[in-house]
Amino acid sequence: MDIVAIERACERLVLDFVFFSDHQQPEALSQLFTNEGVMHRPSGDSLIGRDAIHKSYQSRPPGRLTRHLCTNIRITVDSADRARGLSYALIYSAVLNQPAYAHFGIETEPRQIVGEFEDEFVRTPEGWRFAVRHARFLMHTKGIT
Repeated sequence: MDIVAIERACERLVLDFVFFSDHQQPEALSQLFTNEGVMHRPSGDSLIGRDAIHKSYQSRPPGRLTRHLCTNIRITVDSADRARGLSYALIYSAVLNQPAYAHFGIETEPRQIVGEFEDEFVRTPEGWRFAVRHARFLMHTKGIT
């Protein structure tokens, strides 16, 4: 069992998830999960299966820009076919239909959120995938409610 290779594959899933989320690629995002994969949202809603995950992320407003900055990605390998992970995320968002401020880009919304993802990974014939992903918000700056 190559622990480092498993850790890297799972870390890549974490990074691909936020990339596909931020770049509004719901089909690619949903493929990071097993067919029966579960995404527990911070709201408490659960998305079960690739189709539900795809539909939910596809319905996001097109004029919204987000950036998830993920860090402290910690993967624990349980076996050659299972692993767990925890990562932190700082989430910025903005509305795209506003003018950019010089070379600084558009202004972010006042609220920034610190959250975490708790993951269960499994090895499938397609490679490593999320079996379960729990997203939680832990704290935020004051801002728009």
